[in-house]
Amino acid sequence: MELKRVVITGIGGFTPIGNSIEEIYKNLQAGTSGSGPITRFDASNCKTQFACEVKNFDPTLLMDRKEARKMDLFEQFAIAATTQCFEDSKLDLANTDLDRIGVIWGTGIGGLSSYEPEVRDFYLSGTGIPRFSPFTIPKLIPNMAAGQISIKFGLRGISHSVSSACASSSHAIIDAINYIRLGKCDMLISGGSEAPINISAIGGFNAMKALSENNAEMMTASRPFDATRDGFVMAEGGVALLLEELEHAKNRGAKIYAEIVGCGLTSDAYHLTAPHPEGRGTINVMKYALEDANIKPSDIDYINVHGTSTPIGDIIELTSIQKLFGDDVYKTNISSTKSMTGHMLGATGAMEAVASIFAIQTGIIPPTINFKQLDEKIDSKLNLTTNEAQQRDVKYALSNNFGFGGHNSTIIFKKYSE
Repeated sequence: MELKRVVITGIGGFTPIGNSIEEIYKNLQAGTSGSGPITRFDASNCKTQFACEVKNFDPTLLMDRKEARKMDLFEQFAIAATTQCFEDSKLDLANTDLDRIGVIWGTGIGGLSSYEPEVRDFYLSGTGIPRFSPFTIPKLIPNMAAGQISIKFGLRGISHSVSSACASSSHAIIDAINYIRLGKCDMLISGGSEAPINISAIGGFNAMKALSENNAEMMTASRPFDATRDGFVMAEGGVALLLEELEHAKNRGAKIYAEIVGCGLTSDAYHLTAPHPEGRGTINVMKYALEDANIKPSDIDYINVHGTSTPIGDIIELTSIQKLFGDDVYKTNISSTKSMTGHMLGATGAMEAVASIFAIQTGIIPPTINFKQLDEKIDSKLNLTTNEAQQRDVKYALSNNFGFGGHNSTIIFKKYSE
């Protein structure tokens, strides 16, 4: 059976560095930090008092106020990004077979921001009577973003959610790729959203020693590969992509951003939160994606690494890349756009898909910002694209995303050509 080709024909996003594809592209090129003081709640008692928040987000500009009140913020981000994505794609839904289009969406945490106050208010009431909003569960459960998207746009094809921590939206995109390749549908909305800037998430990740606590330098605290990095910076947002079967896209005259030609999935099967120390799963996931794309490491022009700014994770990922790529790695641009966006958890894979497409579309490699001093354990000959964007023709871009639990994913994007 000959697999169908899959292309990206629409993008939408509400992120810490922009609320439109144009704004996101501009800030990726400029090396803009999305970090700042937490405004979602009073963080004065937290070890970490900053995050990468979405700025000036008003869901009522894209949906009815009553409708928005029934959704958690992660669902609102999902609907908003999808609305924007459909507008960008120029798809005429009224004249589209809605049985052949669906949604596969990723989120790592779901509606924790809505569940937290419901439980708090119950305990503070002191009555012992469980009085909760009827929307408590619909706001909490991770699948509801996919459900809300399907309902709002009438998409009657495949509809489900993926939750694999920080690999969630990458896994969602890979699921979408494979369904389209197999001819199960013509188009799928895929991506992810997350709204984890609440006291439970910040406090919980602080307890794990995963978050940066560099409050004095919050604007530059997300600093992958730097000797002074001390953890990731929490982020929120939603990013949607329209994946489409190539012939279907050509028949409707769609704009094609890039083609997806390879993907890989593995598990470290090692530890709840730490990557395998020898990069076993990391090496294999990139290897499988390259084999799927039928290309060699030397064909890759740009790697958008997972690069969270954690002391252990950055080292293992770069070491794994070097083991697989050999000397070809020195000819490859590498960067971590989490230095700008922070870590959007379940939405980060979709955001970094957009960053990879940006490099292909513009010939500009987005930088790793906030870089001061290279960790002595990192090879100084690597091109980590520090602090300033670099120009380069990009035919192939590879994006890595890994999640707690040992989930690994790699997606390879290619400049579209007939």
